[in-house]
Amino acid sequence: MGSYLLNKFKDKQNCSSNGFTLLELLVSVVIISILAAISIPSWLAFVDTQRLNTAQNEVYLAIRQAQSQATKNKLTWQVSFREQNDIVQWAVHQATVNPVNAIWNNLDPNVRLDAETSLQQSNDVRHIEFDDKGNIRKPPLGRITLSSKSGGKAKRCVYISTILGAMRTAKENDKPDNGGKYCY
Repeated sequence: MGSYLLNKFKDKQNCSSNGFTLLELLVSVVIISILAAISIPSWLAFVDTQRLNTAQNEVYLAIRQAQSQATKNKLTWQVSFREQNDIVQWAVHQATVNPVNAIWNNLDPNVRLDAETSLQQSNDVRHIEFDDKGNIRKPPLGRITLSSKSGGKAKRCVYISTILGAMRTAKENDKPDNGGKYCY
């Protein structure tokens, strides 16, 4: 009976050595680390691009809203943009209302106005006015260009391209246009 128990004990010792070795665990951790190092920058760039797309859409809709309010109310309306506390903001209001007194809406805090932005600026507020027919009241025309605060090449812009108030959106290009701008 003693040899039977001894054999049983040896069998249990052999069975309990199942599992992963330290080397196998280290190799797994290294592979996962390499995959994470490759994919995280791509994921962050994707997230930044999505933020810019959302902000571009908000800017486009704000401009359209000002144009629509102008034709609906038969008054001059404007859309205003500013950077307050490092956050881009927009407001749609009658042109007779001081922009300081307007109701401001924030864009994503990771988005900034790019240097390519060319709308008229006064008192740190960029704006465009629409008359009672929805046409641009005071040319020159311009664009709002947005980029990410974290850097990168991604840019999104909204152009006001005719005095009739035609608008279009665009994104960054690899080569600049004749004016040296990348968003066209």
